[in-house]
Amino acid sequence: MTRDRFERAVLAVLRPVVVVGFLIATLLPFYYMLMLSLRPIEDLLRRPDSLLVDLGQLTLATYADVLRPVAEGGQGFLGLLGNSAVVATASVLVALAIAIPGAYAVSRLEFFGRRQVSALFLAVYLFPAIVLAIPLFVLLTRMQLRGSAAGLVLVYIAQTVPVAIYMLKNYFETIPASVEEAGLVDGLSRVGVIRRISLPLAMPSVVATGVFVFMIAWNEFLFALLFLVERRDRWTVSLGLAQLSGSVEIPTTVLMAGSVVITVPVVLLFFLTERLLSQGLTSGAEKG
Repeated sequence: MTRDRFERAVLAVLRPVVVVGFLIATLLPFYYMLMLSLRPIEDLLRRPDSLLVDLGQLTLATYADVLRPVAEGGQGFLGLLGNSAVVATASVLVALAIAIPGAYAVSRLEFFGRRQVSALFLAVYLFPAIVLAIPLFVLLTRMQLRGSAAGLVLVYIAQTVPVAIYMLKNYFETIPASVEEAGLVDGLSRVGVIRRISLPLAMPSVVATGVFVFMIAWNEFLFALLFLVERRDRWTVSLGLAQLSGSVEIPTTVLMAGSVVITVPVVLLFFLTERLLSQGLTSGAEKG
């Protein structure tokens, strides 16, 4: 057997083994969390480490408890999901509205300090979030935005716009400049070129950036705690889950149900946008 054939045979064996190993490492924690959320607390206390459960004992009572309003004795996660959805969606829309023209300007337009702008955009990530918390707290307090969703959206925009511009800039640079020049020759304005040519071709990167911003706004905890702790009706799901995990009176099954409720929207968002995330719309944009 030649060396090449031997390496092919080894890779043919190792490839499925590695794939199966990664799948187990990825899916097993989520499976265990899901099973804990569906098991009765009595069964969990008897067999806490069991991965095999009786399907007849599974119950959705924990999810009903998690989603039920606080006034009715539940945990109020349905309202928290709505708050997080509003904050995350607003953060995505405003961040993209700022990042798209900013990224296009950095990638296409000539101006003084163009090369240093990208480094300055990312410089904000050199500082820990806790360092920015105090000045942001003082600023939003003086603006009378502390305790409001609008103030939290402003914080998330300040966090995400720099990296969003950096991500989109790299993709805009891969679009052939001749395609945009052809649009300008045909009579389009610069805004028209962005709207009709550059933006559709950059849609995979725009979607990926939007998903990135959404995940940050959905899962962020520190600033949500800092600015919304006094307003229970405006809490996000991350604050609600922290409350569950910090209470000794909340069963583990309810905590796991809350974790599943937080995770599912992000997973669904990923699967719904997977095609745009993986599809290269720039292929074939220019002949020759």
